[in-house]
Amino acid sequence: MGKDLTPPGSDGGDAVEPVDLKKALEERYLAYALSTIMHRALPDVRDGLKPVHRRIVHTMRLLRLSPDQGFAKCARIVGDVMGKFHPHGDQSIYDALVRLAQSFSMRYPLVDGQGNFGNIDGDNAAAMRYTEARMTEVAAELLTGITEDAVDFRPTYNEEDEEPIVLPGAFPNLLCNGSSGIAVGMATSIPPHNAAEVCDAALAIIDDPEVDPERLLDFVKGPDFPTGGIIVEDQASIREAYATGRGGFRVRARWEKEDQGRGTWNVVVTEIPYGVQKSRLIEKIAELIIARRLPLLEDVRDESAEDIRVVLVPRSRLVEPELLMESVFKLTDLENRFPLNMNVLSRGKVPGVLSLKQVLREWLDHRRDVLLRRSRHRLAEIEKRLEILSGYLIAYLNIDEVIRIIREEDEPKKVMIARFELTDNQAEAILNMRLRALRKLEEFEIRKEFDKLSEEKTGIEALLGSTSRQWKTVRWEVAKVRQTFDPEKNPALGRRRTTFADAPEHDLEDVHEALIEREPITVVLSEKGWLRAMKGHLADHSTLTFKEGDSLKLAFHAQTTDKILLFTTGGKFYTLGADRLPGGRGHGEPVRIMVDMENDQAIVTAFAHDPERRLLVASHIGNGFVVAEKEIIANTRKGKQVMNVKAPDEAKYCIPVSGDHMAIVGQNRKLLVFALSEIPEMTRGKGVRLQRYKDGGVSDLKTFAMEAGLSWQDSADRTFVKTRDELLEWMGNRAAAGRMVPKGFPRTGKFT
Repeated sequence: MGKDLTPPGSDGGDAVEPVDLKKALEERYLAYALSTIMHRALPDVRDGLKPVHRRIVHTMRLLRLSPDQGFAKCARIVGDVMGKFHPHGDQSIYDALVRLAQSFSMRYPLVDGQGNFGNIDGDNAAAMRYTEARMTEVAAELLTGITEDAVDFRPTYNEEDEEPIVLPGAFPNLLCNGSSGIAVGMATSIPPHNAAEVCDAALAIIDDPEVDPERLLDFVKGPDFPTGGIIVEDQASIREAYATGRGGFRVRARWEKEDQGRGTWNVVVTEIPYGVQKSRLIEKIAELIIARRLPLLEDVRDESAEDIRVVLVPRSRLVEPELLMESVFKLTDLENRFPLNMNVLSRGKVPGVLSLKQVLREWLDHRRDVLLRRSRHRLAEIEKRLEILSGYLIAYLNIDEVIRIIREEDEPKKVMIARFELTDNQAEAILNMRLRALRKLEEFEIRKEFDKLSEEKTGIEALLGSTSRQWKTVRWEVAKVRQTFDPEKNPALGRRRTTFADAPEHDLEDVHEALIEREPITVVLSEKGWLRAMKGHLADHSTLTFKEGDSLKLAFHAQTTDKILLFTTGGKFYTLGADRLPGGRGHGEPVRIMVDMENDQAIVTAFAHDPERRLLVASHIGNGFVVAEKEIIANTRKGKQVMNVKAPDEAKYCIPVSGDHMAIVGQNRKLLVFALSEIPEMTRGKGVRLQRYKDGGVSDLKTFAMEAGLSWQDSADRTFVKTRDELLEWMGNRAAAGRMVPKGFPRTGKFT
């Protein structure tokens, strides 16, 4: 007989239950998101641990891997964690365990590892069957009081055992070791801090619960990374980050100039930013050197042993070390930004971004809860013991009667309870007494223990009845932890590793130039707006080739470190980096691809930027003004509007200002000469009238020094010079009409 394939409870009919797909997906995705947030990615504010780390530490306690005990194989620890508490992959558990042991990942490691646990180069740890581990003192601090009902336990995933919901957390682990994780729709990123500083801030909150959050920054100066480094973030943004729980910190490598003799030197990097893999960092620097993106740098060497030692060799000893490092910081992870996003599980249930004060407040409240729970647990134990000791004292006072009852009565327990008004526990304890305990000395010991426990009970009851005493005790506990990590008593563990400094103020232009190799080029612009850069300073432009129907508009010499400025008929200036211009092979590229130029505008001129220079800009109808060249740099593709022109007028001239006078010729061949001081210097505008015309516009203009005279060349390349006396006839005020040009002035109406 074959198997019955019909589902139970169905009579062969349709057993499919329709489900709304949208609703089903929403429910399942929400369940997944909550699971990720609550049980994987976000740490608990009270002990600073995620579930996997908490389970690792708890398992090591069960395996009795205390700091003063021997080591156990990591495979054994991972197996127990996975089998009893954490139903996930063994590799993910081992990775978490390894990180807890890495001194370059954890400011205060929770695991004491023996064997290969990876390194700062990014190499992996040895397999778990080869490595061994036990807890550190810090992990032991986190567990203090766990056997004294300090925290709640919950059933494990298979309900065969119990695990702690949170650890007692005598050590402020969240801030001291930091945390990072990505959940669904939220993430957390908390840098490590200095334990002594965090404890000082916590003590300040206990002393004054209303303490100003800014005052806490007198204690917690900023992160303290295990790999050291220098924080170059300004104080205002550090304050803002700790007040809101969101922000970031710029961290730079620590370096020093090492003299090599005979005027040569190297830069030696001794600390790198937190979370950066050294081998990858050196690869990146080497790639940039090969790509000639770091022209100031010749070589990079890794001479690290136990300590980090990365040697940067400069190309020239004349380079400033500071400028060299600024260029390296700009392009590599020797400067890194560590984000701050204190997104944690508040009270173990609600995810939220907390400020520094709120994080410390919640940790202190947890410490007080732990204190109360441990005190109540101890009180219950004392009361139970006192009850038994009271029974013992009654037995000693009536020892002969007790012996008689035990020897003669069939049910001595009931008789004793009735005879001496004992409790069940007391009667049981008396019956379980050994004969040797009947000596006289034992009575003295019992009375002594009774008095001592009674005194302790009174103290605990007083503690439970007084909030101020509770906080005083919490303060004492925090102060004790602070003493352990005191920078003076324990400098190896407690001394701050990350220091603070202001980033050196180097001119961005200098840094930009330092990133480009300085080489001579010739910039070539065609009439149709095609731009290219030829290598070297070309003297002969007749060899240049262009597309059919196109020709040379202008060519000029520059360096790859220069900025190239373009001026258009619309009165806009555009800025291009000379190092980014298309090469000389072919015909280059159209300018309109490189910048956002309007279609109805054309290029008037192009030149290499000189920030010390002043320019005279003028429009076709004769308006103009002087502008400082440093004011016309455009930072975007859209350019910078400098001269305001309305159609049909357009910007027509842009010449460097030199001398003290200006000569302008109109299309009507009238010449006017006037002092340059009459033209205003502006950063943007329409300008002022330079020369008046009935119709037509400007033919040419020139600035010159009156002492040298006004010169021009005719079509036969002959040079004419007019002195002050000869120019008196044409000299006047700005905006005058001028007079007809002198004899010998070129028919083209141009000075050259």
